[in-house]
Order: sequence, then structure tokens, then C-alpha cells
Amino acid sequence: MTALISLYDRLFGTLEARIAPILMPTLARLIFAGTLLLYYWNSGLTKLGEGITGIFQPSFNAYAQILPRMSEAVSYDASQLGGFWRIMVLFATWGEFILPLLVVVGLLTRLGALGMIGFVVAQSWVDIFGHGVSAEDRGSWFDGASDGLILDQRAFWVFLLLYLVVRGGGPLSVDALLRSRLQPQTSFA
Repeated sequence: MTALISLYDRLFGTLEARIAPILMPTLARLIFAGTLLLYYWNSGLTKLGEGITGIFQPSFNAYAQILPRMSEAVSYDASQLGGFWRIMVLFATWGEFILPLLVVVGLLTRLGALGMIGFVVAQSWVDIFGHGVSAEDRGSWFDGASDGLILDQRAFWVFLLLYLVVRGGGPLSVDALLRSRLQPQTSFA
């Protein structure tokens, strides 16, 4: 029995020490790319205004999606909302493009993942209190169902992102490439 436990410890110790530091952050970023990158980019595209200047002039959809109750209160005339809210909508729209990109390429991975966690929390808040997502669609933990749009699905999103905040982008990331280039090179001439 001792030999079996020793084999188990060696096998999984090696996995944890040598393979996990490469595999896990890379896999986390790959799963994020495969499941959420286009979700956020497509959502961001619905918020851009017309033409090339649309990146600086959010569309009607941006205000209706991000500030639904406030937009309704001003009869969907965004000009009545003021500069602060315009900047907030603009930054939120940009965030749907920039933050996922940072996570996927592994550039400022921890900061990008932390920003995405904030984004998911804000998005969930707006969905529940702004758009009125029902308690049934919201879901509930420990209810035996895994299909709640907010509490179930987004808990996994946040866990994936939290892993990247704690562990970083891993050795197969732009962060690692930049770190290796910035470290002083020693030579034994």
C-alpha cells in the first residue's frame, strides 16, 4: 500500500510541479477564448456607433444595454444623460474589446482578468436590476440545476478569471515573453 501511495504522490507531484504551471494558465486562456471572447466582442459591436468614429460615439444600443433604466427615463435620448455617463458607456464598450484581448494573448493577464471579473459583476448587476432578469433565469446555487444564467454560469466565468488573476498568463503568454526580455542577461565569457 505504501508503494501505491508513493507512486500516486510521485505521479501527481510531477504533474503539479512540471505540467500544471504550463498547462493550466494556457488552458484557462484558451477556454476563455473559445467560450467568451466572441461573446464579448459581438456584444461590443452592438454598442459601436456608425463608421470609423463609432468607437468614440457609442450607439443607442450601448446606452440601452448598459444604462437601461436611465435611458428609458430620458426617452432613449442619450444626449440628456451627461458627460459622466457618456464616458462610462464609452469605457464599458471599449472594455468589451480590450479586456478579453488582454486575457487571450496573455498581456497584463492579471489586470485584464481582474477587469473582466469587475465587468462580469457589473454586467450581472445590470442584467438583474436594469433589465429585470427573473429569479428563475438568474438561478440559484445548490438548487440541483446548473443552467442559471447569472449565478451558475457566471460563477464559472469568475472562477476561470480568478485563476488567471492568481496564477497569471503562464509561460506561453506575452507577459512571459516580455518578462524574459526585460530580465538582465548574464553571460559567462
